[in-house]
Amino acid sequence: MNTSNLTHLNPHQKAWLILASAVKVGAGKWLDAIDKLHLDAIEITKMHGEGNLQNPKLAELCQHINLQLVLRAEQWLAQSRSHHVVTITCEHYPRLLKQLKNPPLILFVLGNVTLLNAPQVAIVGSRNSSFQGRDIAQGFAEQLVNHGVVVTSGLATGIDASAHKGAMIQNAGTIAVMGTGPDKVYPTKNTALHQDIISANGACITEFFPGVTANPWHFPRRNRIIAVMTLGTLVVEAKIKSGTLITANLAADMGREVFAVPGSISHAYSEGCHWLIQQGAKLVTCVDDIFDEIAVQPYAYLGKDNNISEKSEVNNLATDKLLDSVDYDITAIDVIAQRCNMPVQQAMAELLEYELRGLVAAIPGGYVKLRGK
Repeated sequence: MNTSNLTHLNPHQKAWLILASAVKVGAGKWLDAIDKLHLDAIEITKMHGEGNLQNPKLAELCQHINLQLVLRAEQWLAQSRSHHVVTITCEHYPRLLKQLKNPPLILFVLGNVTLLNAPQVAIVGSRNSSFQGRDIAQGFAEQLVNHGVVVTSGLATGIDASAHKGAMIQNAGTIAVMGTGPDKVYPTKNTALHQDIISANGACITEFFPGVTANPWHFPRRNRIIAVMTLGTLVVEAKIKSGTLITANLAADMGREVFAVPGSISHAYSEGCHWLIQQGAKLVTCVDDIFDEIAVQPYAYLGKDNNISEKSEVNNLATDKLLDSVDYDITAIDVIAQRCNMPVQQAMAELLEYELRGLVAAIPGGYVKLRGK
């Protein structure tokens, strides 16, 4: 179904939107009624509008239709050409989502709808993540999109945000699945990230109607979408009891691959990853470990010729003594200066160039080398 008509809903979109507005009715009930009664969404909404509902079960379902939500959705759709309503019969609807027992009847999409059926890998993890965890998530995301895989996550702080940012480094699209309506960003501190994703040819999607704010029960629903519409889920830092492990378990239950990054046995945020590995998740240390398992032929988004000079310059920097003197753990500036046999001020001045290139990061206590650099 074409979604190019952006100023108003076509009849099919309107019909599915009306059915979806019955938020207390599981999508599976509508799909079952359509199948058993040999009706389509347009016929049901027409009968509802005319008050001609002779089937008692159908009448019961239609009691929950909320036309105020439909109006709100129409108003949101008309606000921007980047706003889309994708129904379960639309060509852009994620095919993998239809494997759910109760797939969303509609998705509200901000940005690039063509990404929804691209091969995707989810990167998820703790909100209260470590610097190293965020760096690892960003590095994996950058490598995945560079091989033609869309990175999908949940727009949360910590690992999720780092995954989205890593995907955008290569100017490639990333998908953020929201636990709110399309006009509400949670957490609010990620409002700028939300806009960046849309501007960078990515997409922010949700099954919740415009105006719906964050509620705790929304996020397990969001997590099931992340788990099912992707080919695999990569977990980077997670506690044993966390929404991240819910996502991973959902992915496993749906036959998707689950990957986990190992960490320190003394770090609480590694416990979830280690538990997943014990349960059969694949331990990964590089992006090739993921491609060993998922049926995606990686290909580069960026032409190799366009990057030869830049990569050569970075590689030359990456082999010098100053960069080698910085560890992946916190390295004090006086230690770096001593290793390089140079004054502290000179070392700090030269390290600034590495910061600008994304090779190291200055943090309280010294510097850390960024993973994979």
